[in-house]
Amino acid sequence: MIGGFDEFQKVGKDGMDNVVKSAGVWSKGWQTLAAESADYSRSAFESGAKAFEKLVAAPSLDKAVEIQADYFRSAYENYVGQATKVSEIFAAMTRDAYKPYEGMLGKIGK
Repeated sequence: MIGGFDEFQKVGKDGMDNVVKSAGVWSKGWQTLAAESADYSRSAFESGAKAFEKLVAAPSLDKAVEIQADYFRSAYENYVGQATKVSEIFAAMTRDAYKPYEGMLGKIGK
């Protein structure tokens, strides 16, 4: 009887350890995402401000259209790059948060 209780207690402790490890991974991941978002926002704002300055100083309509087209192309490329980076961070978070449970879930079928 005591052996069964000890095993039950060990499973509970292992489960709690896995929850703590997984929560730590999620916490770090969210911090990484927040830092990435702040960096991207700052960079996007700065590039937008520079493009606006160039646009205001454009000597002709043709040059203004060229400046605007360059800005939109650059902004789109940066956005796609950032979206890719964010999806990679989410994938890593999910994969790493699941790792503590792999061994535990493997024991269930046995």
